[in-house]
Amino acid sequence: MSTAARPPGGVSRTAIATLVGTTLEWYDFFLYGTAAALIFNQQFFPSLSPTAGTLASFATLAVGFIARPLGGLVFGHFGDRVGRRATLVVSLLLMGLGSTLIGLVPTYDTIGLWAPFLLVVLRVVQGIGLGGEGAGATLMSMEHAPAGRRNLYAGFPQMGTPAGLVVANLAFLGTNSLAGDAAFTAWAWRIPFLFSVVLVAAGLVIRLRIEESPSFAQVRERGEVARFPLAAALQVGVVRLALTLLAVVANSAVAYVFMVFTLSYGTQHAGYDKQFLVLGVSGAAVLWFATIPLWTAVADRHGRRTMFLAGSAAVLVWCAVFFPLLDTGNNALALVALAGMGLIIPVTHCVQGAIIADTFPARVRYSGSSLILQAGAVLGGGLAPMISTALVGPDASSAGVTWYLVAICALSLAGAVVLFRTVPETRPGAGTARLPEFASEA
Repeated sequence: MSTAARPPGGVSRTAIATLVGTTLEWYDFFLYGTAAALIFNQQFFPSLSPTAGTLASFATLAVGFIARPLGGLVFGHFGDRVGRRATLVVSLLLMGLGSTLIGLVPTYDTIGLWAPFLLVVLRVVQGIGLGGEGAGATLMSMEHAPAGRRNLYAGFPQMGTPAGLVVANLAFLGTNSLAGDAAFTAWAWRIPFLFSVVLVAAGLVIRLRIEESPSFAQVRERGEVARFPLAAALQVGVVRLALTLLAVVANSAVAYVFMVFTLSYGTQHAGYDKQFLVLGVSGAAVLWFATIPLWTAVADRHGRRTMFLAGSAAVLVWCAVFFPLLDTGNNALALVALAGMGLIIPVTHCVQGAIIADTFPARVRYSGSSLILQAGAVLGGGLAPMISTALVGPDASSAGVTWYLVAICALSLAGAVVLFRTVPETRPGAGTARLPEFASEA
């Protein structure tokens, strides 16, 4: 059934289903990030110093990012061969299973080294599940989109990132408030993880009601399903792939420093109260969530390239002032720093999924998009909290972190400029131009 022939309710239901699904996936993933910043160094690495324990805790966080490309490749392959809908259901189940079991893992004091080992194994399960979700949800929503609104609909799954962060942080804060600091650190931190099983069950009910992507359905009807989708996706060329990856990697790095590293740095080195920082980051994430529809509508109306470049430059500038503002120790200035991130990050984040997806034809889009998205997540977000922790060093200075963020933002901005000059732009809302060998594909 064509997009035009489908009832509007079906298109809207798909967009909402991808938003709900990605919110639940990111809720599970961010629970781990918040716990890694605030809890896991005490529960799973108690014999280390606070800084070394945090570094080890962030290392287990990075393991999930390293597993994401594996999930992206596996789910991308089956998403291009079996369909988007079925793979997204499995990815949601994997993430929910991993998070629920993390809530049951004994601590180091109970089972010794088996505790961090099991934590790493379950983090891998989480990473594989999210690796299948990121690109697939964007494709499912974008490929259902009415003409001229591809960026808007591709932005719905992107809203799941800040929404998941807010829900995860509020779950932590609520549990902490009810249980008290001592009980929360000892055992109550497990409750938000165990609650994942309820949320995933609700998400599955919603996700099972959506239709298969019309783009994939057309590929299947024409008998054009690729036998080896990833190999076919690589035909876009190394240069195009590298430039696309470079263009999006900073957004991931900045977002994870903001969402995860800020919590540990702010409490350990800048003297902020834990609840103040968690609420501040959550409030900024609400701004992030609320402004995505605005920016995607602008992209559909006026084109996304100028907006993406302007947003990339704005992120670079804000990264230069973010930690100096936090280092003042002033709550008001800290809120300005956090709110700035919440307003600027979505300018690039909201369209990066569509930019990546439009690099590839429909028959290999899941595999190609997963490759770029998850590689960017590893090189950017997965390593950023650990690198930032190491750069702080014994003098507790944030200067190294600031220079790291500014440098990676400059590289991404340069990559985007070259990418957009290399690939001709089509009319607003249509995405980037197809390569000649893919010109006939959906």
